[in-house]
Amino acid sequence: MKVLVLGASGKTGRLVVDRALAAAHSVKALVHDTTALVEAPFSDGVQITQGDVHDAETVRTALAGCDAVIDALGGKQPYLKTDLEASAARVVLRAMHELGTRRLVVVSVLGAGDSGHQAPFWYEHLLLPTFLRGTLPDKNAMEAAVMASELEWVVVRPPVLSDADPRGSVTVIGEQGTAHSVTRADLAQFLVDQLTDDTHLGKAVVVANR
Repeated sequence: MKVLVLGASGKTGRLVVDRALAAAHSVKALVHDTTALVEAPFSDGVQITQGDVHDAETVRTALAGCDAVIDALGGKQPYLKTDLEASAARVVLRAMHELGTRRLVVVSVLGAGDSGHQAPFWYEHLLLPTFLRGTLPDKNAMEAAVMASELEWVVVRPPVLSDADPRGSVTVIGEQGTAHSVTRADLAQFLVDQLTDDTHLGKAVVVANR
């Protein structure tokens, strides 16, 4: 499968690229700033398009020939108000419809949509109103746009992200469960798995390490 990774130069995005290559997928990456790739380039075989994810022509160029998109976009200052992800989602969704790309896997956040009750107390009452106060409305708007599309979508809502070594698996947290943290590597693997697994199509799922 040929997959376009958005946010590919970020911490999670780089892991998604590596895991997708390891799963024998063909990988394209849309990167806004290639400066970081000079010292830490992607593995061989990644096709790079440089440009803004909000530019329709850039997105169409990057998306051409792809079967799926993994959206790992995320701002570096989640406490600031933004519409980065919602506006990007609208451009990407339009391009996917135009080019016939069907599958979309997006990274959201625990607390988005109806998932607040799956967060621990400290996350719901301390983290969401402070550190995540800017990104949460953006994630909600992004999710709404994705869910209104007719694509084969999966929305993944991780809790706190850890740079620790992978544990090898994640758990999809049920309605009565609580999610605390997940390693970026395990999240990346779950995202890549959704390219070929239909279990969670049309669903928003909370994932965590157990």
